[in-house]
Amino acid sequence: MNQPAPAPKSPHTGAFVFAGVIIALFFIGLMGLLYYGVKQSDRAGRDALPSPLIGKPAPAFDLPLLHEPGKRFTLAELRGQPFVMNVWGSWCPECRVEHPVISKFALTKRVRFIGYNLKDPREDALRWLEQFGNPYLMVVADEEGRTAIDWGIYGAPETFLVDGKGIVRWKHVGAITDEIIAEELIPALEKAEAEK
Repeated sequence: MNQPAPAPKSPHTGAFVFAGVIIALFFIGLMGLLYYGVKQSDRAGRDALPSPLIGKPAPAFDLPLLHEPGKRFTLAELRGQPFVMNVWGSWCPECRVEHPVISKFALTKRVRFIGYNLKDPREDALRWLEQFGNPYLMVVADEEGRTAIDWGIYGAPETFLVDGKGIVRWKHVGAITDEIIAEELIPALEKAEAEK
């Protein structure tokens, strides 16, 4: 009795297996990347943009005071003690979110708070502070946004910590929260004070 001869293997079978393995490896790698992205998405500071100013002298400015536009104020006048410079505008929705947090912390008088009003008509900025309160020691006005370029400011809110020697120690992009103050700003301030 004759057995039927086994069907010859297709020369393409090996290629199909190889392609299947490559596709499976690609899919596993893609899933690994997605998993890593999800894990990183809840990392504190994920939105923070590294500032080239950190550890360097703060750029000089000479700007009018919002409340006294005939008077100008310079960075040199802030030397000697650390200060927080908070960039805001009446046009900025996130500034409203962070304003109560900044106001509460400013009341502690732990550090000087300087307001940096960005690209705002004076009347709008004054009306905004009247409505929401003014936590700042003073507010400088950069209506055209020219000085903001030197500071690497691209929007609002942004917040900087500058030490008593005029060195930028910390920057945060986005709304400040109580957690950011406790976990980032205060430690940076303490470190700056310790290195006087």
